[in-house]
Amino acid sequence: MMPEHYLKLFENKLFREIMDNIDDAVLIIDKELNVVFVNSSYEQMFHLEEKGLIGKKLAPIDENVNAAKVVKTGEPVIHAQEFLKAANMDSIGESFPLKYHGEIVGGISVFNNVLKYSKLLSRLKRSEEMNKYLQEQLSDLAGMQHSQEFITVHPHMKQVLGLAVKVARSEATVMIRGESGTGKEVMAKIIHDNSPRRDGPFVKVNCAAIPDNLLESELFGYAGGAFTGAKKEGKAGKFEMAQGGTIFLDEIGDMDVNMQVKILRVIQEREVERIGSNRVISLDVRIVAATNQNLEELIQSGRFRQDLYYRLNVIELDILPLRERREDISLLVHVLMQKMSGEDLDVTPEAMNILYQYDWPGNVRELQNVVEHACILRSSNIITTHELPVYMRPDIRREDTAEEKPGNYDLKEMTENLERNLIYEVLRKFSNKSEAIKKLGISRSSFYEKIKKYQIDIEGMEIE
Repeated sequence: MMPEHYLKLFENKLFREIMDNIDDAVLIIDKELNVVFVNSSYEQMFHLEEKGLIGKKLAPIDENVNAAKVVKTGEPVIHAQEFLKAANMDSIGESFPLKYHGEIVGGISVFNNVLKYSKLLSRLKRSEEMNKYLQEQLSDLAGMQHSQEFITVHPHMKQVLGLAVKVARSEATVMIRGESGTGKEVMAKIIHDNSPRRDGPFVKVNCAAIPDNLLESELFGYAGGAFTGAKKEGKAGKFEMAQGGTIFLDEIGDMDVNMQVKILRVIQEREVERIGSNRVISLDVRIVAATNQNLEELIQSGRFRQDLYYRLNVIELDILPLRERREDISLLVHVLMQKMSGEDLDVTPEAMNILYQYDWPGNVRELQNVVEHACILRSSNIITTHELPVYMRPDIRREDTAEEKPGNYDLKEMTENLERNLIYEVLRKFSNKSEAIKKLGISRSSFYEKIKKYQIDIEGMEIE
C-alpha cells in the first residue's frame, strides 16, 4: 500500500493546483499498479476523468507504460519515447520509482505530448531550409568563420568570399570595393576572423565621418598637452589600438591628400608617432581598406595618391551591388525577417516581385531598412505589398512624390521576372526539385527549360 501521508498529499489543495497547472501529463501509481493520482493534463490527453481512474489497475489503461516498469525494476527511465495506447500517440517522458524507507511504494510518470511540438518542428525545418546555402559555403570555404553574415548564392560573390578567406591567412593589404551598403565592413570582418589575427582587435575607422583636422589625432593619437583641449594623459590612436589585430580604413577614398601622405609612411615604415611626441611606436597591424569611389578617376584628378593606391590595392575584392545579384534578394529577405522578428514569416508573390524589381540604390543596408519597416507594420505572419514603404508601392501615388520614373509596361519582361522570382521562391522554400515541380504545376521538362532560361544555380542553392 501507498503510505497514508503520500495519499493525503495527493488530496492537498496546493499540491493539486500546482500539478494541474503543469502542461505535461502526470500519472502516479502504487506498487500494485493502482492509479492513485492524475493531473488535469493527463485527463485532457487521454480523454479520461480522474474519478473514473483512481483506484483502478493500470492494466486496462496501458499496462506497458514505463510507470509499470520502474515499479518492477526500481530503475528510472529518462527521456524515453513510448507509444501510449490509451491516447493513440507517441510521447516522450520520464518515469521514476517512488520509495519510502528504501522500499518501492509506487511510480510516477510525466508525459510530453509530441503533437504540441509539431509547429515548432515545422519552424525549425523552415529555418534549416533558409540557411541551407551555408552548407556549400562551409564545404567550399573550409574553416570560414562568420560567413553567415554575408548572405549570397551568387556565383561571383561566392568566389569573392573564397578569395577573402584565402587572403585572410596572409598579411597582404586588402582593398574592398563596392557601393555604399553592399557589406564592405562585413567582408573586412570575415578577413579578420579567418586570419591568424582573429584573437586580436578589429578596429574600424570611417575616414569620411571624421573631419580632416581630427583624423590625424584619431589615427595616430597624441601626447599629453599636444594641443588645446588635449587630454593631460594623452590618447592612443586607432593604429595603436589595433596592435596585434586588424585596422579597417573605411571610405579611404574620402581621405585628404595630405593625410594620405602620412598613411603611406605608416604603411611603409610600420611605425607611428603620436602628435606632440618623438617616441616611435612599432606597429604590428594588418590593414584592410575600403571605398565606394572610383580610385582610378581620383588618381587622374590628383585627389588620390597613386603610390598609396598601389600599397593598399595588393589584393582587390569587388562586391557587387544588390541589383546585380538579384537572386540573393529572396534569401536575404527571409533571413533578415527571421533575425528581426524572431518569427517564421512569409512574403506574398506580389510583394516579393516588387522587392525583386526594385533597383536598391542603398543596397543591402536599404533592404534591411525595408524589411524592418515591413516587420514593424505587419498585422500577421504574411508580409504583403501594404507593409512595404510607400515609395516602393505601385498602388500608391502621393501628391508630394517627386517626378516619377516611367513605368515598365513590357508584359513579356514583367511576366518573365515574376516567373523567375516565383521559381526561386518555391525552390528556396521546399529545397527539392520534385516538390518544386509539383507546387509550380509544370512538367519536369518545362521546369528544366526554365532553370536553363533563367540561369538559376540549383546546385549552388543545395536543392535535392
